[in-house]
Amino acid sequence: MSMSQDAHGSLFNTPIAYKLHIDEKLLSTTKQKLQLARYPEEQTDIGADDWNQGAKVEVVKRLADYWKDGYDWRAEEAKINQEFDQYTVKVDIPDYGPQVLHYAHHRSTSPKAIPLIFVHGWPGSFLEARKIIQPLTSPSNPKDQAFHLIAPSLPGYGPGPTPQKSGFGPVTAAKAFKILMVDVLGYDKFVTQGGDWGTFVTRSLAMQYPRHVRACHTNFIPCEPPSWFKAPLVLGRLVLNSWLYTAREKQGLAKMQYYQREQSGYLKLQSTRPQSLGFGLGDSPIGLVAWLVEKYHDWMDVAHYTQPDDECLSFVMMHWMTAATPGLRFYKAAFEEQGVGSVTRSLTTYLATPLGWSAFPRELATPPMDWARAICNLHWYREHEEGGHFPSVECPEVLVEDLREWFGGEVVQKAMQA
Repeated sequence: MSMSQDAHGSLFNTPIAYKLHIDEKLLSTTKQKLQLARYPEEQTDIGADDWNQGAKVEVVKRLADYWKDGYDWRAEEAKINQEFDQYTVKVDIPDYGPQVLHYAHHRSTSPKAIPLIFVHGWPGSFLEARKIIQPLTSPSNPKDQAFHLIAPSLPGYGPGPTPQKSGFGPVTAAKAFKILMVDVLGYDKFVTQGGDWGTFVTRSLAMQYPRHVRACHTNFIPCEPPSWFKAPLVLGRLVLNSWLYTAREKQGLAKMQYYQREQSGYLKLQSTRPQSLGFGLGDSPIGLVAWLVEKYHDWMDVAHYTQPDDECLSFVMMHWMTAATPGLRFYKAAFEEQGVGSVTRSLTTYLATPLGWSAFPRELATPPMDWARAICNLHWYREHEEGGHFPSVECPEVLVEDLREWFGGEVVQKAMQA
């Protein structure tokens, strides 16, 4: 990572080919820490499938033992370097300053390909794009919409230098990714896909740079009910929801309420004191794997997708390699950040850019349709019966089909040609 920083020197907007490599000392130290791990005991009245107290000891111990004795990071590292065309580039971000970005860039051979930036969130990484690169860039059916796929890492989430200054949140990331797409890669018009933080980043990107961002797609629409003043009929429908909401909308509201009540404690911690938390998660592989595997379990559709241990640990490695803290700091920056498309404004500000929405049943936030329309120029919508917070991982073929249909449709094609 430091080599990548030094390689750029004073050069801006000049991509340099990158290969992921984690220092051997960190790998050996990790095994030592795993060997010395201490575990809590489960309470006798808590069932094996009951995660209401957090990560299950049996699951964490299994992952830790495999990480220590069976997981082959070097083999995984080689696969990642083979599957992803990776680069780093130094950019000068307005109102922030210099930052080196890591990204994967895969061009399609199709003359009809559209540039698509895929932005991940927490606790994910650019690895979330792994299963969709080939079908998006090289569809087997030449009639299907193809894409030039760009999958950047949020700085601090895996490869590349971490932010050395505070204040790097979604608005700043959006500015950085505009430079990447337009000034570095030369894509004057492009489309976006985002979930989790990627939703906020791509939303800010479209709000700040509507001339360049021609359409968006998301699987995650966090929002609040609009005010009586702005949308009295929407609020009236909420009051009478037991009669007027569909079964799917009632399910989505219940999921949102459950998330706020039972699953959102991490959000308060990471957005207020990320560094204190980072001492534990960045020093203890057991602590980090427990913190993250709980999220993967709770946020994925585990009834239909069982995450392989190798995939889980590779996701964890993206945060372990940076000592976890930089990714946590993104939360504090996000809630303190001001500007177009900031988190606080995103919950209530209307996005005029045409949007497509894929709704998955295990998603954290699936608001009623009229809530979403109050803040989004929603042109395309599809409900799915399976899938959760990480659709590119859990059901990649479904997400790919949605992206092809929405971005290949008349609305987006006209927007790209305008």
